[in-house]
Amino acid sequence: MFLVDNPFARLNAELPNFFTPELMKGYVVLMVLFVIGGVLFDIWHKKSAKYFFEHSKNQEKHASRKVSSSERTGFMVDTLKNEVLTSGEFSCTNRRISHLLSMYGFIIFVVMTAILIFGYPTTTEGAGFFTLLWHVGALMLMAGGYWFWFGIRVDLSAEGKPWHKIAPRADMFILSLLAMSTFGVIWSMFGAQFGVLFALFIISTTFLFAGVIWSKFAHMFFKPAAAFQKKMVWADGSREGLPDMPDLSDAALQAKFPDIPTYMGKNPPNMGQGIRRGSARNY
Repeated sequence: MFLVDNPFARLNAELPNFFTPELMKGYVVLMVLFVIGGVLFDIWHKKSAKYFFEHSKNQEKHASRKVSSSERTGFMVDTLKNEVLTSGEFSCTNRRISHLLSMYGFIIFVVMTAILIFGYPTTTEGAGFFTLLWHVGALMLMAGGYWFWFGIRVDLSAEGKPWHKIAPRADMFILSLLAMSTFGVIWSMFGAQFGVLFALFIISTTFLFAGVIWSKFAHMFFKPAAAFQKKMVWADGSREGLPDMPDLSDAALQAKFPDIPTYMGKNPPNMGQGIRRGSARNY
């Protein structure tokens, strides 16, 4: 059964003089270098690290209290739990599930690829469990990715654009993810006799990792950092330099601004439900 049959070992067995373990390992290392180089270039090009450093210094100037080490640790744990592990920032349940399927599918797929190539490059013996996880990761990535592509994209569901409408830079990340996982699974099913499938798998994989500067790889590092910093600015009182929100039910404030009870009632909430008044469809 192909689900537990190591495709990389089969590749080596079918073309031993070309697809050697050294070549496959070198390719994986090259992809890792592409990711590291692309993320570093993205940080330099967009000056993201400089922004976070300057923002942190500006935050300290406006802070009204010092955040304790235990609070800081709590924010780190909360960020890891909410923004990283469970994608809790998504209000749309469908978008959240799609993102989690894609994220964990990608992680499982990449980790299992490294284990199979570095640990079992020429044999299927003992690799069945890892091979099964390799296919499970690819299928999870396909499920989340195709769900996003056909049903959740903002321009598709909110603006009525056709699913095949492609914006090259905006869509290259998700399309290369889908191509990598799809061609990988199909190639694993049919083997080397369908060499074009393996070629498409390698091309899409290379395109994905070599195109880090246009993808969301760097975003995956910046998003948790931004979420953590947002928690910090409210905890230390700097509040992004914004003034404190007054009590809108205060009689003196309502006397000064009589339109508050007129538009928000005598005991108004802080700015009301706003955008959350309706259910989220995309985000």
